[in-house]
Amino acid sequence: MAGSKRSSASSGSSKSKSSIHINPAHKGEFTAKAKAAGKSVQEEAADVLKPGSKASAKTKKQANFARNTAKWKK
Repeated sequence: MAGSKRSSASSGSSKSKSSIHINPAHKGEFTAKAKAAGKSVQEEAADVLKPGSKASAKTKKQANFARNTAKWKK
């Protein structure tokens, strides 16, 4: 029952649709990495997410986030 109360309370009380919060200190980090590599964000994301990539876990998470956000409607 507690789970159903939580979901009903959170669905109606939020004014904003987005619940993703990016630390301002980290905003634009992946874009900067892509520009340093001379690639677009999506090209860099594809390279980072390829099997065998030696990118760090943080960079892979950033690449996945970039790939997913490209699908969002504006």
